Amino acid sequence: MITRCAVLGDPVEHSLSPVLHRAAYDELGLADWSYDAVRVPGGTLAGFLDGLDDSWRGLSLTMPLKRELLALADERGWECHPRVRAAGGANTLVHESTGWRADNTDLPGAATALQERYAGPADRVLVVGGGATAASVGLALCDLGASRVQLLVRSAERAQETLTTIRGHDSAPEVLAVESAEEVTAADVLVSTVPAEAQDPGLLARTGAALLFEALYDPWPTPLAAAAERAGTTVVSGLDLLVHQAVLQVEQMTGHAVPVGVLRAAGERALAARRGA
Repeated sequence: MITRCAVLGDPVEHSLSPVLHRAAYDELGLADWSYDAVRVPGGTLAGFLDGLDDSWRGLSLTMPLKRELLALADERGWECHPRVRAAGGANTLVHESTGWRADNTDLPGAATALQERYAGPADRVLVVGGGATAASVGLALCDLGASRVQLLVRSAERAQETLTTIRGHDSAPEVLAVESAEEVTAADVLVSTVPAEAQDPGLLARTGAALLFEALYDPWPTPLAAAAERAGTTVVSGLDLLVHQAVLQVEQMTGHAVPVGVLRAAGERALAARRGA
């Protein structure tokens, strides 16, 4: 029998997760495992899960389902890793003999991706955007020593959940929201979680950041990533985040570890093919 896994979201057709997880299955010799991308609009997650049979083992979740999953897990009494509540959302579901178990691999994945490429200061952080990814990366940076986190958002009111999430970190960081780029102050690390067309590449120079964490991987380079490359600034990409969190998902779903390099190489090949390289 085929053991089935998938990434859920809306939109989801662009996701590299099938490429990464299938590469892991090939590396591990799991010929009877499958991994697909399935469109699941917001508000329909419960109905989708109710329709799954016992062949399903694991699910990755992306926008707009991460916070919806946390609410559903609470409602149904599913087991949740403590970091799910810390991050205010989940991106991983694994089907155990006792039922579904939720986790958030974005948080440890972001921390590992940062540590892989950067060993400098991370005390002052500016995060552009206020969604679930902003919350996970913000918390990861607090784990790495951030004491001050600014969120640059269109609406501080709409970003309240992310503000509350980061403020809840054990280190009790100073967290504030600003609605104008003119209000931001110097930062060691600049994080962008917004679409390329919404980016202001001048932010990099205004903050003086030594590291850019760009949550996107396609299109590449984004305006901010291009500015960072011209300035010689260290860049952690969305692909870095994706492969590190996917390694953790694969291990939870299959019970086997896979080298991060296997997933990164598969992702790079897929992106090169998309760009016609």
